Amino acid sequence: MNRLVSLVIAGVIALLILISTMFVVDQRQYAIVFALGEVKKVINEPGLHFKLPPPFQNVIFLDKRILTLDSPDADRFITAEKKNILVDAYVKWRIVDPRLYFISFTGDERRATDRLQQIVKAALNDEITKRTVREVISGERSQVMSSIQKKVADEAGQIGVAVLDVRLKRVDYVEQINASVYDRMKSERSRVANELRSTGAAESEKIRADADRQRTVILAEAYREAETIRGDGDAKASQIYAHAFGQQPEFFRFYRSLEAYRASFKGRNEVLVVDPNSDFFKYFKGTGSASTAPSPGPNVKK
Repeated sequence: MNRLVSLVIAGVIALLILISTMFVVDQRQYAIVFALGEVKKVINEPGLHFKLPPPFQNVIFLDKRILTLDSPDADRFITAEKKNILVDAYVKWRIVDPRLYFISFTGDERRATDRLQQIVKAALNDEITKRTVREVISGERSQVMSSIQKKVADEAGQIGVAVLDVRLKRVDYVEQINASVYDRMKSERSRVANELRSTGAAESEKIRADADRQRTVILAEAYREAETIRGDGDAKASQIYAHAFGQQPEFFRFYRSLEAYRASFKGRNEVLVVDPNSDFFKYFKGTGSASTAPSPGPNVKK
């Protein structure tokens, strides 16, 4: 019985030792086998592998995938024109030399990202201090990113890391400068608006003056044509009247007397002081006797 228990215990111990010598490497990972801090073997291929049981050998796993270094806060830099700007960048990187990476950081990814962030910040500072804000934002932005990526890649290669891409997400002024920039932009826009407004007012006055001139010319031409037509009409009317009245002189005198009566007796309260025997009342006299004159009206005084 005691022998059976001993065999079972020995089997369990052997099984545990056997299990401790086996490990599985995922296709997204590197495996580093080390003993007492010394790297013995780096495994790149996925599958089942074996090692000596602890504490003779241990294994750690490193991520083989592309990683992103993205700082939550933007860093402040000074441009060539001594202006403070905030730059927010991100880096795409991956482990390419697991042995060197393990020697540099003992497999601690946080230490690796801190070191990589320092390298990126130093490269950003070197490139931004040589350029103006305009060049960093738009003029030479792609060139800035290429230069930063080259510098970062050169230094990152010394710690077993490959930098695949460096991008500037945001380049902005600090809060104190933003206000002055906005004020300057506002004043510039106001200046342009005032200039456009004054130009528009000048054009408006020019158009209005031209319209008034054309109106005056059109009215003058219309008045001239109207007077010409009126003069022609009066001339023709005078010819017709002259021809008609030339045939009947007595009718002409009668017509002219009627016009005089119409002009004289416009109102009921008008008073005429004339001689009733004058020629003015010639056609008021009776048709039977030329010497008999009608008595003047109540408002006609002798």
